[in-house]
Amino acid sequence: MLNADYYLIYIDNNCFFTNQNSSRSGVLCFCRNIGADAHKQISVFILYKINKIIKMKITKYIHSCLVFEQDGFKLLMDPGNYTFAEGLVKPEEFADVSAIIITHIHPDHLDMDHLKKIIELSGAPVFTNNQVADALEKQGIGAELLTEGTRNFGGMAFKAMPVIHMPLLDNLIPEMTGFIINNTILHAVDSLDSSLYQIKNIELLILPIMAPFCNELQVAQFADTIQPKHILPVHDGFGKSFFLKQRHQNYVKHFEAQGIQFHQPLGGRVSAETEIVFKFNL
Repeated sequence: MLNADYYLIYIDNNCFFTNQNSSRSGVLCFCRNIGADAHKQISVFILYKINKIIKMKITKYIHSCLVFEQDGFKLLMDPGNYTFAEGLVKPEEFADVSAIIITHIHPDHLDMDHLKKIIELSGAPVFTNNQVADALEKQGIGAELLTEGTRNFGGMAFKAMPVIHMPLLDNLIPEMTGFIINNTILHAVDSLDSSLYQIKNIELLILPIMAPFCNELQVAQFADTIQPKHILPVHDGFGKSFFLKQRHQNYVKHFEAQGIQFHQPLGGRVSAETEIVFKFNL
């Protein structure tokens, strides 16, 4: 269990700033733009004070595909079909991942053909639940079960828990695994279930904001109840850029009134990634 002071540094394109806790000082962040890879979205950087400063980077690759990176260890989560649909993301971009998590069997979270290619390139092991593991086995892909309990990935603590997928029209509810990461990040995947309201002290909520199983009122109610300090929006890969930009701005307005910072991907749907170097005076 990590007992940590939390600092989140959000980097916008071509700029730098820090959002510091007043109890700390001397955190300086420099950044430079490294290109216009339009498929890469918002990055969130989380710093923990234990005995040393650790940085975690979360990069969104369209829809619900995320890479968590800490101390050179990269964990890929949910490379689904929407991520690769327009050719903006290629499997080769994940050739250096060290582990892969699949949260559930829906194709927008699991693209079997692209997963095979990523495994071939990276050699990364797959962690998932029983239903997905059975489907992977039929495709000749081995997987290790991760449905409950905490697993350490390169110093990142992923606490797995079963979560309830929201109902879908004429569709069976899949087995789905959510995560509390480093005790401060909640990723409930495609769930807005009230059973999650008991989870407290969440700094960053990874939140599905657009889906056939929810509307904006349900999304807002869930986040308002969890009361995180920050929100990273996901599950929006099927929206047009102009529409997403408008909806993101609507969320920003609502959550600002609740004291919650909603982080918008630049340009609505996609943005360039920024390289970051941190210096600390502890």
